Parts: sequence; structure tokens; C-alpha cells
Amino acid sequence: MGLLTLATVSLAVWLWLLLGHGMFWRTDIRLPHSPADPPAPAHWPSVAILVPARDEAEMLPLTLPSLLAQDYPGEAEVLLVDDNSTDGTADLARRLAGQQPGLPLTVTSPGEPAPGWTGKLWALRHGIALARRGRPPAYLLFTDADIAHEPDSLRRLVAAAESGGLDLVSQMARLRVAGFWERIVVPAFVYFFAQLYPFRWVNRPSARTAAAAGGCVLLRTAAAERAGVPDVIRQAVIDDVSLARAVQRSGGRIWLGLAERVDSVRPYPRLADLWRMVSRSAYAQLRHQPLLLAGTVAGLALVYLVPPFALAAGLLAGPTATATATATATAAAGGLAWLLMAGSYLPMLRYYRQSPALAPLLPFTALLYLLMTVDSAVQHHRGRGAAWKGRTYARPSDA
Repeated sequence: MGLLTLATVSLAVWLWLLLGHGMFWRTDIRLPHSPADPPAPAHWPSVAILVPARDEAEMLPLTLPSLLAQDYPGEAEVLLVDDNSTDGTADLARRLAGQQPGLPLTVTSPGEPAPGWTGKLWALRHGIALARRGRPPAYLLFTDADIAHEPDSLRRLVAAAESGGLDLVSQMARLRVAGFWERIVVPAFVYFFAQLYPFRWVNRPSARTAAAAGGCVLLRTAAAERAGVPDVIRQAVIDDVSLARAVQRSGGRIWLGLAERVDSVRPYPRLADLWRMVSRSAYAQLRHQPLLLAGTVAGLALVYLVPPFALAAGLLAGPTATATATATATAAAGGLAWLLMAGSYLPMLRYYRQSPALAPLLPFTALLYLLMTVDSAVQHHRGRGAAWKGRTYARPSDA
């Protein structure tokens, strides 16, 4: 297949992505700005906030106080599940709770995960069982230990669930973007996630696409019981998407959007840190299938790498008449595809308050993600699987 053909196909794909793929590039799927929209429920239901934490002493001073300070009109409590930390996470959590008034905090530990469980889901299982002691809460809020919430975060989440009849409300926390590599990789991470799971498709009442963002998930307790969560997804490395699928399959309605008042404070200052974040679960996302890996690599190359290469090759082609016509068409197709690509990335850069000058660099970032995905497969076949916080899940399975 000639380069002109590849560039033309890439251009056609970009036209379809922009017009027919759930408007994935837009960033307007968010909870309402006004406290009165959605309207407050007549009765604020009870909520248990579950925080699985493993060696999070560095993050907790930045995040746990924000949960304890939630301005929530109903009954709420925070349950921090210490997943065998070695850095004093549990003791620090208790000290932080004692330093300020706010929601009640319970710190507990479930011990090492049982066979067939990932650490996070084992911790959530323990937290859910603890929350259901006595009168079970109406909602469970799953939030990671590196996520900071504005004081009205819980109130807005519950109001959206109650007014919309939703069983799961999830927000993609705004990730930290400070250093060079975070600027290059992080906005693209969310952009690619939205391309894989267009939020508008997820949020349709009759949706077949299911996804959630694990850093902030509000779930009805009744929906969790109906879906068999977390037992049904106990081995899932990509637990947030697996959770959403389980809820959707059991008849629940889900909603996913970008957050404005929920932030991840975890730093990823080096490329190696970001590489581990992506590669630990990339091959699991492809269900550990070599054919899906090959298709993903080919697709990334066609969609993101062909356009700049075609533009450069067309501009540098020889001066003969036939070659000039072909080169001009190749450069035009590649250049237009690259322009559409960069334009689709601008809303995400604005959301992350980054310079639009980063938009043309998206092919370079896509190349990094391609290499991270291949590395994820290599590590899996070497028996290292998904490694995180001192644990390795060699052959995880997603629900």
C-alpha cells in the first residue's frame, strides 16, 4: 500500500473520528456548575466513603483532609482501608483525623489479599463489608488515596445520582500536570481514554459502552449488590472499567465525565514514572490478546504516525512531474489529517490549562503510548504482568 493511500485512509479515519465517534474530543461532559442544578434531593441519603490505601503516607496529608471536610448535608463517614502499608499510612490517617473536625474516620486493615484478588479490590471488599454493618449506606464513594476533593464534591455527586436516577456516577479526576513529561503525556492519557470510551456513548440510557474512572466513583449500594461487586471483578486490573461493565450488565445506569473539583495530586515527574503507570495495565486493556495488540499498534501507526510522515515525505519528494503530483497529494492528505488531529486535541489541552503549542506533538506522544503498550505485552509474557506497589499480577483477568 502506497504512502498516498495510507495518508488518505488516515485522513478518512480522522474525519470519522471527529464526526461519528461520540464527539470524544469535546470536554463538556461534566457535573453542573450550579449547586441548584441538579436540584438537591428532599432527603440526603447516607454515604460511606471508601479509601483503599497502600503506602500512601506521602499523599494523605494532601487528600484525606479534603474528604473529612466534605460539606454534605446527610450522614457520611470515611473508611480508610490500609492495604498492608509499610510507611505508617494507618497511623498518619488517624493523626490527620484528630487534627481537624469533620466526618468520622475509621481505619481498618483486611490483611493480605486472598488468592484470586487484586489488592485494591480486596481492600474495597473489606470496606464495603464494614460500611454495611448495621444499617447499610445508600451510596458508596470509591476514591483513591491520591485524590483531593473540593468541599462540595460529595454533595454534587449525590445530587446528580438522585436527580438523574443513576446507579454509578464517576468523574475522571484532573491529573497533576506540572513537569515537562506530565505536560506531554498526561492530557493525552485522558484524550486517548475518551477516544476509547466516548463519554457520550457511556452516558446514553441504552449504552453498550461502559467505563468509569476509578479515582472517583459514586455507586448505589443496591446496584453494587445486584451486580455482585466487588466479587465479580475480583481479579480485574482495570477495575474501574470492569466495575462499570458489571453495573451496566445488571441493568444499572452509569455516567462518566470530566471533573472540575476533583484532582489527583500524585506526581509523575519522570518519563519512567508515567511509563509504569500506562504499561502496567495497557496489555490487560487488550485482554492479553496478541492479535488485539497487533491491531492496536497498526491502528496507532496509521492514525497518529502516518500523517506527519506523509507530510514530510511529500514535501521532500523529488521534482519529477509524476512524483510532484503524487507528493503534493500525499503531503496534503497527511497535513490535513495532522491538522484535524491537532485540532481535536486542543479542547483537552485547554481543560488542562496547557499551551496549544503542544497539540502538534500528539503523534510523538502516541508513539510513546505505542511503545508503552508493546512493553506491557513483553512484561506480561515474561511473567511480570501488572506490577504496582510491590505486587505483581501475572495473569489478571478483567470482568
